[in-house]
Parts: sequence; C-alpha cells; structure tokens
Amino acid sequence: MYVVFFGTDRRGVRDAATKYIDEKMPKDGQLTTIESESFDIGQVSDALGATSLFGGSEWYVFDTPSNNPEFDEEIKKTLQEMKDSPNTFVVLEGAMLAPAKKVYTKHAEGLYEFTADKEVRFNAFALAEALAQKDKRKLWLLLQEARLNGLRDEENIGILWWQLKALRLADKTKSAAEAGMKDFPYNKSKQALRAFKPGEVVALSRSLLELYHAGHGGVKDMDTALEQWVLGL
Repeated sequence: MYVVFFGTDRRGVRDAATKYIDEKMPKDGQLTTIESESFDIGQVSDALGATSLFGGSEWYVFDTPSNNPEFDEEIKKTLQEMKDSPNTFVVLEGAMLAPAKKVYTKHAEGLYEFTADKEVRFNAFALAEALAQKDKRKLWLLLQEARLNGLRDEENIGILWWQLKALRLADKTKSAAEAGMKDFPYNKSKQALRAFKPGEVVALSRSLLELYHAGHGGVKDMDTALEQWVLGL
C-alpha cells in the first residue's frame, strides 16, 4: 500500500509523515528512504517485492519524486503494484496540480495535503530580484527554496524570463511609457542594467529559452540545466 503527504507546507508534510511512520511501522520494520537526487532507475520496481533479511516489514519513503522525471515516471507507472505490494510506501511531495492528485488518488490508502499560511509562503519574485542583482549565489539558494516550496522549474523559468524581458525593455527604451511599464519597475530595471554587460541580457534570454525547450524535449535534464544556467551568471 502507499500513502501520500504533499503540499506547500514542507515542514508540515515531513512532520506528518514522520508521525505516521512512528505510529504505524512495526518495531521490526525496516525503513529505507529514496531521494530524487540519488534515485537510480529500477529502485521502485525493486522495492515492490523486497523482503527483509530479518523477517520484518519493508517500508519506503519516496522523497519528492517530481524533482526527478525518471523517479516520478517509475512511481506513477507502478501505483497499482505499490497498492498490492506487501510493503508500505510513503510518498512526500510539494504542491501538486489536479492531474497529479488524480493519478495518486486512484490507488492510495490516503492523500494528506498541508498548505502553508499565506504569510509564510515562498515569495517567487525574490528569484527575479536576485537575477536583477546578478547575485548568482542568492539566486541558486532561492531556486532550491522555490523547489522545496513546490514550484516547478517551468514556473521558476517563467519568473526569470519575466525579469529578463523587463530588463530588455528598459534597455531598448527611454521611458516607462515607451516600454509599456509602470514607473517603479521600469526604473528598477534601468538601475539593474548597470550590473550587466552590453548584450548580456539578450544572451541570457536566448540561453534560458533554449534551456526551456531542451528540457521539455528531453534533450537536457531541466533541473540540472537550470542550476548550471544560474551558476553561469
């Protein structure tokens, strides 16, 4: 069987999952955690029929499989088998859209969502601010935080693209009215341009767009490519 803990409140997700395991797992149970960063193809399949050397039950935690397309795909292809397996699987996830919820709900023993209060939710536009400051260390850290808060890389790229577009408009125009922007963001963009070399914003826009299409086309791993892009600022 499997249960899913998910949502924007990452601490709530992990605390609830830990409590569930503490209360439900037998004393002779064996707990194994598989994280998206270290996942190898076949690990989910191997876990389905795994048996403990000591005779106890086998429990597995699948930590944020959506951060690894291969991990995510292998889980979603084997949900029926996970349901029927003698082993227990605990899936931890960030925010999930309706289609993903529907897939998991079909065979899950339980689906538990934890939503962060609005005042403590991650400010996605902090990514744009860090990019405007050309602070790659800050941007890389914020990217990790965004992912932990359930933002997909498609969303993160969209925010970065929006900032680059504002910078390009500010670079090519002489006023907020000409750029079709409000005075405040326009003036901020004008000031931010001082951190970039001539032509650099256009080059970054082009490389980010290429990254996005390569990720969707399966040519590159989007997660890794986006981190490399950030570190290359």
